[in-house]
This record gives sequence, C-alpha cells and structure tokens, in this order.
Amino acid sequence: MELCQGELIRIEGWKGRLFVVVSKNAFIRATGCFHICPVLKELPEGPLHIRIRGKNGTEGIAVCEQLKLIDPAKRSCTRKDSLPYAQIMNLSDALQGIFEYD
Repeated sequence: MELCQGELIRIEGWKGRLFVVVSKNAFIRATGCFHICPVLKELPEGPLHIRIRGKNGTEGIAVCEQLKLIDPAKRSCTRKDSLPYAQIMNLSDALQGIFEYD
C-alpha cells in the first residue's frame, strides 16, 4: 500500500491508535519509510498539539513531539482518512519549528 503525506492511518498491533503521515511524499518514495505522529482525542491544543479534521470527518489532536519513523514493510497499515492541504501545511510548520536553529 502506498501512503502519502497527510493520510490518517491505523497500524496493526498499536492498539487501534490513529496516526497521521507527516513525511514529504518525495521522502516516502526515496526511502520506502515515513514519519508519523499519533492522533489523540483528549489532549489540550498547543504549539505542538495541532487539532486536525480529516476530509471524512476524523478528528483529533496530532502530537507533533511524538514523531516516529515507520517501515511499512514491517508493519501493516490501513488508510482511514486524509487531511486537507491547509492542515498538512499547519502540521509541517509545527514540525519544522522543532528542528529550526536557535
């Protein structure tokens, strides 16, 4: 299964949790892996806790400081929803802010 930036997925064996794919599509194509952030229901919004809403109504808070790298060849992933482009941009801005220089 080919996944893209901004897709909301479930990963087998991770207790039915929801995650958002945050890697650039070029990175995904080049490496075959992608970065994800967990999406939680009950968490206050903040600079690294971004409220998201998928195109099909899936909602939650993306926890940007919990960034993880996934190899989909080792884990079974299921696509559940996808984010509008504006929300992908918001997540990318928050993640980039973690790694900017001082």
